[in-house]
Amino acid sequence: MSVMADAPKALVFDVFGTVVDWRSSLIADFTAWGAERDLQVDWAGLVDAWRQAYAPSMDEVRKHPECGYKMLDTLHRETLEQLAPRFGIVGASEPELRYLTTGWHRLKPWPDSVAGLTRLKSRYIIAPLSNGNVALLTNMAKFAGLPWDLVLSAEIFAHYKPDPETYLGAARLLGLVPEQVMMVAAHNNDLAAAQALGLKTAFVPRITEYGPLQSRDFKAEGDWDVVAADFNALADRMGC
Repeated sequence: MSVMADAPKALVFDVFGTVVDWRSSLIADFTAWGAERDLQVDWAGLVDAWRQAYAPSMDEVRKHPECGYKMLDTLHRETLEQLAPRFGIVGASEPELRYLTTGWHRLKPWPDSVAGLTRLKSRYIIAPLSNGNVALLTNMAKFAGLPWDLVLSAEIFAHYKPDPETYLGAARLLGLVPEQVMMVAAHNNDLAAAQALGLKTAFVPRITEYGPLQSRDFKAEGDWDVVAADFNALADRMGC
């Protein structure tokens, strides 16, 4: 195996869509949970609408800095409460709303994720760099068996990606300069933001992330340092 020239010391990963299959995981989880309660809900529709509210909810935080940073669990709960009536979820109890909100803590990895991450960990520091909050990412790692060395979260920096503070903050906490860190993602816009700040980049496509609604990120759209079919192929390219 050959290692890429100027190999980084740490790899940081987008999580939702890149490491875990959020859509299929949530739909399966909620479908089973709803069946036990005889709830007739369009769970796929709810999950898709919930994800579509993700970026706008973060933008609202950016627009109102005087209100302070909100962690992703809080944003997920707020958008769930807004969406629930549209999908016939009325009068849900606090434990029920909490269960649905923490569905994002119980996401399953893509089939190659754990094996590929384990290989990469043998040579590099590996960590998530996600808009998910620390508790969410920690619980997800326990649930999915993700072998992180540490958890890096937007919550630590009080800034969501693609704000520069997240990428540069990750490098700073690791005691590294940006070019010693590689951002791994299935999203070209995430990699573009990281690259602009000096980080190395690796694209791993997840072309079924959004199911039938997938409209972008089918292929690499930038001059990324590495393009790999999955995490095992990335491990090959990184000499693991």
